[in-house]
Amino acid sequence: MSTVRRLIVVVLFAGVDLLDVTGPPEVFSLARRESDEAAGYDVVLAAETMAPVTTGAGVRVLPDVTFDELSTERIDTLIVPGAVETDSRRRVHPLIDPHVVARVRQLAGRTRRVTSVCVGAHILAAAGLLDGRRATTHWSTAQQLAADHPAVEVDADPIFIREGDVWTGAGISACLDLSLALVADDLGEAIALSVARQLVMYLKRPSGQSQFSVPLEQLSTTRRIEDLRHHIMRNIGEPLTVADLAEHAHVSDRQLTRIFKTELGTTPHAYVESARVEVARSRLESTDATLESVASACGFGTVDTLVRAFRRRLDTTPTDYRRRFRTTRA
Repeated sequence: MSTVRRLIVVVLFAGVDLLDVTGPPEVFSLARRESDEAAGYDVVLAAETMAPVTTGAGVRVLPDVTFDELSTERIDTLIVPGAVETDSRRRVHPLIDPHVVARVRQLAGRTRRVTSVCVGAHILAAAGLLDGRRATTHWSTAQQLAADHPAVEVDADPIFIREGDVWTGAGISACLDLSLALVADDLGEAIALSVARQLVMYLKRPSGQSQFSVPLEQLSTTRRIEDLRHHIMRNIGEPLTVADLAEHAHVSDRQLTRIFKTELGTTPHAYVESARVEVARSRLESTDATLESVASACGFGTVDTLVRAFRRRLDTTPTDYRRRFRTTRA
């Protein structure tokens, strides 16, 4: 497999949130490992000069390149982190350096994909990159973003939002969810899931809220249950009855039920249904497939069964879920 070089540029400036800067590189590094480096991710930290940059946490970070050194580079992904300050009443306000805004606007012109982490959305908005787009940011500054930039459709609810080639993320830790989504967009869900497992976290779907998260990969202690889970995901459109799974694992039906209860704290039927719902959520978020097609591909058989599973697991309907969490506008 040939390597596709993807230059990822993380913008550095004084007071920047440390996790905004360090989180995404960790995800891309793991993606290189999980995909045998086929991704070709090359992550660099860029600043105005090569002098150490003091983050909001007080930790100093060394840039890899200056903004001027990137003037002839073709950038795949530009990541713009945020910085905040608090006033005497502990209210949070984003820090927006006009010089950084100008640099971001300049770099965005040579970038395939622009992203912001947390209050970095304020910088993208100031650069005019969010005009006419739906965007998110940290909940504490969402009202200010909407007030300062009326041309931006601010939605503080989703973990992150994709609008064409512009992605915006909410909250500091959401930089991991956003980065996982970028990896999934580049290399597929399987690689992103592998990275999420290495990070010991759930693979949050694009824009999904915590109450909609299904734990795809709980820790197991046996190779047998690990093999069963992967077998389920590979054959999600098949019946996957207890008898089918027991035959695959070379155990009795009763022993299979005991294994699931001991290892995962659930029944085979409940686990399979949660896996089907997870795959269905992904299809509803990222495709225009009909409900009939989604139900069939995910092993539900009928739309009624799909709807009942969504109501049971997520307390919503597939139609309402798609309307709320669609990754891009149809």
